[in-house]
Amino acid sequence: MPSSANFFRGRKVLITGHTGFKGSWLTLWLHRLGAEITGISLPAITEPNLFSRANIERLCEHHVCDIRDSAALTFLVQKAKPEIIFHLAAQPLVRASYLQPLDTFSTNIMGAANLLQALREVDTVKSVVMVTTDKVYHNNECLHPYNEDARLGGHDPYSASKAASELVIASFRQAFLAERGVALATARAGNVIGGGDWSEDRLIPDAVRAWQNKKPLEIRLPEAIRPWQHVLEPLFGYMQLAKKLYLQPGLAGAYNFGPNANEAVTVREVIDIARNVYGAGEVNYHQENNGLHEAGVLMLDTSKITNLLQNHPVWPLNQTIQRTFDWYRDENQGKTAFDLCTTDIEAYEALL
Repeated sequence: MPSSANFFRGRKVLITGHTGFKGSWLTLWLHRLGAEITGISLPAITEPNLFSRANIERLCEHHVCDIRDSAALTFLVQKAKPEIIFHLAAQPLVRASYLQPLDTFSTNIMGAANLLQALREVDTVKSVVMVTTDKVYHNNECLHPYNEDARLGGHDPYSASKAASELVIASFRQAFLAERGVALATARAGNVIGGGDWSEDRLIPDAVRAWQNKKPLEIRLPEAIRPWQHVLEPLFGYMQLAKKLYLQPGLAGAYNFGPNANEAVTVREVIDIARNVYGAGEVNYHQENNGLHEAGVLMLDTSKITNLLQNHPVWPLNQTIQRTFDWYRDENQGKTAFDLCTTDIEAYEALL
């Protein structure tokens, strides 16, 4: 990975949400690139989880902290003195947000605001990538991709909280941070797939659990269209964006991350590939969602980030699903999560 390998070596990097699925992968990758990492997060919320299985704690200075605790968060940010920040800490699930709307709003909005306020108290920060979601857009269910200038919105509490955080982030950028030379960007990424995700209500983890236990996979929205991608795709983009912002702070703003718009496919198509890869697997399709609204069509226009970074998705969907199921199979057979993640990262880097 010639364009980033030397850049991160020896740099102080702060990752919030490093105990989560994407945060664990990112911590491992940045450690591999020689970054000095501080992690701030609540404990991992699933059991099992990648943070524990891959022993991520040994790769960073690990701190347990609720980002809604402004004083504690500010203290840790000041102690870390980071140059680069990746903000991933969040309540990340749509259906969970219906059950816990206030926790979702407080974590995703005020948690982000607390971090941004803490940045006003340190003078070391150069670039910040705040990860939101592709669901920040006002979704009119049309078959066209949303670009970064599209209207923000959100029907469910998760989507609304992330759209609101986009406004908070833009306000801090314009009112406080830009004048200090801090480059602040938001990353709006599509659905990610990869080994080590044991979250509920996520398609591939649900399939792995069901089929390994000889049970049918229950699918509630088989025709929903999403921009699926391997977890390493947006993480590589986040790192490249952080470097670009560090060198050219005027590029701060919002960026979409995902596959090409014509590669967004339905849940049914993903499951068809997954069943072929797994070699078996019963599926029950239900065209319902228990009364909880979820978007039926969602596609992203990623031309802005593609033009900026000149990089394109590395793994097509069928290879992404193959590698993901291979990861769970090999981990179930005794290979370590750390080694499996490292193997995937090495394979990805070899194609860059």
